[in-house]
Amino acid sequence: MEDLELMRHITIGQYLPTGSAVHRLDPRTKLIGIGLLILSIITISSVGGLMALLVVIIGLVLLARVPLGFALGGLRPALPVLIIIAILQLLFGWGASADLVCPDLWSFWIFKITGCSILTVIAMLLRLVALILLTGMLTMTSTISELTHGIEKLLRPLQKIGFPSHELAMVFTIALRFVPTLAEELEKLLKAQVARGADIRLGANPIQRIRHFLPVLIPLFLTTLRRGELLIEAMEARGYTGSVGRSHYVQLQMTAKDGLALLLVFGLVVGLIFIPFIVLDAKFLLLLAQLTGQ
Repeated sequence: MEDLELMRHITIGQYLPTGSAVHRLDPRTKLIGIGLLILSIITISSVGGLMALLVVIIGLVLLARVPLGFALGGLRPALPVLIIIAILQLLFGWGASADLVCPDLWSFWIFKITGCSILTVIAMLLRLVALILLTGMLTMTSTISELTHGIEKLLRPLQKIGFPSHELAMVFTIALRFVPTLAEELEKLLKAQVARGADIRLGANPIQRIRHFLPVLIPLFLTTLRRGELLIEAMEARGYTGSVGRSHYVQLQMTAKDGLALLLVFGLVVGLIFIPFIVLDAKFLLLLAQLTGQ
C-alpha cells in the first residue's frame, strides 16, 4: 500500500508555513525571482553551469526551511518517463555540440554513445530537478491567495489593452491548488480498486503502470468535472464577477528586503549565464576520451 500513497510525492500546490525569510517576501518578488531562475535554466546549456544553478536553488530551499527530502519527493512520479527519455537520448548519440569535441565511447548498429550524449542526459536531469524544486518552492512558500494577488499585480498594466489579468491569475492559482487535490482523489480511487481485489502495482514497468491507471481515469475525470462545477457554484453564490468593479482588501507593499532579494537573484542569474562553464564540460569530455582511449 506504500506505492499508493501519492500525496507523499506531490510537492506542487502544498504550502508549508515555516515562517522563513523567503515566506516573508512579497509574492511579486518570489514570482519575478523564480521567473529569472527558470530563464537561467532554459538559457544555460553547460552541465557545469546547471550544477552551479542547482546548488543555488538547493540553498534557497534550505533558506526557506523546507525539508530537502520532501522537496525532492516531487521527482518520483516523473522518474519512469525520465528514465526512458534518458536511455533513448543516450543510445542514439543525441546532443552533439559545435563548441565541443565529442568522443565516440561505444557504438553498435544504430546505437551510439558519445561524450556529448552523456552530457546532454546529465543536463536534462539537472534541469528537471531544478524546475521541480523551483515550482514546488513557489507554492510551499506562498499561499494561493498571495500568488493570486502577486500575479494580478504583475499583470495589471496589461489591463489597459484588455488583457484579463485577474482572471488569468485566478485560473493559474486554482490549477496549482488542484494538483494535490487531484492526487488525493486518484489515491482514493486506487485504494478503492485494491479493496475490491484489483491488481494495482504502481512499482511495475511503465507499460503496466499505464494499463493499471486506465480503469481509474474516467472516474477521476468525472470527479474533476464535479469539483469544478461545485467551485463555480460557490464563486457565483458569493457574488464573484471577475475583476469588474472589484476592490482589494490586501494591499501588497514591496520593502527594501524585496529589492535586495531581487538584486541578488539577478546578479546570480547574470553570473551563471555569462561565466564560461563550458570549459568544465570540455575537460570532462577530455577525461572521458582519455579513460576510453579515444
